[in-house]
Amino acid sequence: MEIGIVGLGRMGAGIARRLMRDGHTSVVYDLSAEAVAALVKDGARGAASIAQLAAQLSPPRVIWIMLPAGDITDRAVTEAGAALSAGDVIIDGGNTFYKDDVRRAKALAAKGVRYVDIGTSGGIFGLQRGFCMMVGGEKDAVAHIDPILKSLAPGIGSVPRTERAADADARAEQGYIHAGPAGAGHFVKMIHNGIEYGLMQAYAEGFDILARKNSDVLPEDERYDLNLADIAEVWRRGSVVSSWLLDLSAAALAKDGNLDAFTGAVSDSGEGRWTLDAAMEEATPAPVLAAALFTRYRSRVDHTFGERLLSAMRHSFGGHVEVKR
Repeated sequence: MEIGIVGLGRMGAGIARRLMRDGHTSVVYDLSAEAVAALVKDGARGAASIAQLAAQLSPPRVIWIMLPAGDITDRAVTEAGAALSAGDVIIDGGNTFYKDDVRRAKALAAKGVRYVDIGTSGGIFGLQRGFCMMVGGEKDAVAHIDPILKSLAPGIGSVPRTERAADADARAEQGYIHAGPAGAGHFVKMIHNGIEYGLMQAYAEGFDILARKNSDVLPEDERYDLNLADIAEVWRRGSVVSSWLLDLSAAALAKDGNLDAFTGAVSDSGEGRWTLDAAMEEATPAPVLAAALFTRYRSRVDHTFGERLLSAMRHSFGGHVEVKR
């Protein structure tokens, strides 16, 4: 199948290469001429603009946009929409806010251009492992791009198969689903990323407790100098808390047991905030996900004014003094 890909960052380039590896034709565009040249070297056809990319495709044309959420993706979708015709398909495979998908789908429908949103998980490992995809859009548009999805998905692999109903959608165990209409794919991926925040925070807090077990504030006979790399590794083997996130943690600890290469100022890319917005709209409790997001905010400051005020109040009512580090 022929596909145009706009945005050749780590995931966009991985998507193009995985598709070409499976026999698809990729026409690629990026603001970086070097990124385009690298894909052309691997067998893609290059373009100097989105309009030029669209002109190289045969109808019904498919353009996959893989750019950061926000204005840059909005502009690319608008530009692609102007270059396409009725029956063509625009895919947004980034981490777009799902309400933007609903708006774009309505705008493009006036021209007959079909819009598909794909929440794409797999990161820099997707080229080798495959991409887990949550898809939103009209049924016919999703069916049209199924060969692309099948090539990008990880497949059943070595994961034990779940006993499912006979009429269950077979695509799910291949690594992709049609979640629903426009926006549904990115909504499911948004919640996926919110859960990821909570899982990562649970690991972080657990290992923090392990790391501090040798603290001089503890009785000497209750202090343990624990090997965190070994603990992470043994938990990978048959433990109920084993996961890919733990695999990555074990690899990081094996390389640098103190994680000295990192400051601990943890960024967030928006999906955690949007997840909590959705929880508020639904009045759905999500205390773990909220705490995980707020902890990321907290990681970016040393001490806040509010914390100084807390110390001042404790000193005022009880004569409590701050512990000196």
